Amino acid sequence: MERAQIGPGLYACLQDGAKFGESNSGYIDHGGGLVVDTFYDLPRTRAMMASFAEVAPSATAPRRLVNTHHNGDHCWGNQVLAEVGTEIIGHELCAQYFLTEASPELFVSLQDAKSLPPHLAGFASSLRGFDFRDITLTPPTTLLHDEMVLDLDGTPVELRYLGPAHTAGDTVVWLPDERVVFTGDLLFNECTPIGWEGTFAGWIAALDAMISWEPEVVVPGHGPVCGTEALVGMRDYLAYVQLEATAHHAAGRSVVDAAARIDLGPFARWAEPERLASQLHRAYRELDGLPWDTKVDTKAVFADMAAIHQARNR
Repeated sequence: MERAQIGPGLYACLQDGAKFGESNSGYIDHGGGLVVDTFYDLPRTRAMMASFAEVAPSATAPRRLVNTHHNGDHCWGNQVLAEVGTEIIGHELCAQYFLTEASPELFVSLQDAKSLPPHLAGFASSLRGFDFRDITLTPPTTLLHDEMVLDLDGTPVELRYLGPAHTAGDTVVWLPDERVVFTGDLLFNECTPIGWEGTFAGWIAALDAMISWEPEVVVPGHGPVCGTEALVGMRDYLAYVQLEATAHHAAGRSVVDAAARIDLGPFARWAEPERLASQLHRAYRELDGLPWDTKVDTKAVFADMAAIHQARNR
């Protein structure tokens, strides 16, 4: 992981965003310290906090932690901060969905399994760099509905709810004076986005909102620190996939067949293009008239991702 200073008292901790589960975090060294997201496991979260403490002593026991959403790669390390008394903040839907995902214990069993079907074998392989032992899921207890404004010793920090988009409870951390935004997984930079609850319209509207703020520094949920051009690129990707999916759905094509026919153009260089399956499943659910909070068939999504990866790498 890499620590980057992005402003006075502002830091990002960056992992290899091209790899599954390797997310980013942030630290604001004002008002007792505010952390933006933890990592997928306890060792990585402890290493992240140790890195922040090298430049910001308050990081040893930060006053606040904000979870941008409920996916494990952004919050399964929460207990590390809870143990030192950190207040954990998140959207009410983040807290509601927190315990609905696959458990850390299931991921341990996948890592230890001797034989798995192809789609699970690939997923299990992507988890091997993590240590999911001893995790106690620790959801936010201070909840916001639409917006919360924090005063960190004169530094205003706005927590803005922009979901449902990538997930039900997507919240971004916006510093209007510094013009810095921590997007959570509303932005994947240089890697193909994957999404769960929510809609295309909601996700595109969230990206448009952040673009309108004219941030100077954007810290994505995955990938390198960037500017507004990455927000625009992801918005364009989602709009393009939605348009293509509409045509293939009308033609009665499967997700895998549709993916084989979609020319990704400039988006093909993004890491893990097979994640297109996630967006096609989302588009097909919408086109079938299902609500945004319909339970995602993760088995089907990962099976189709594996099939698309295999087809593209023959």
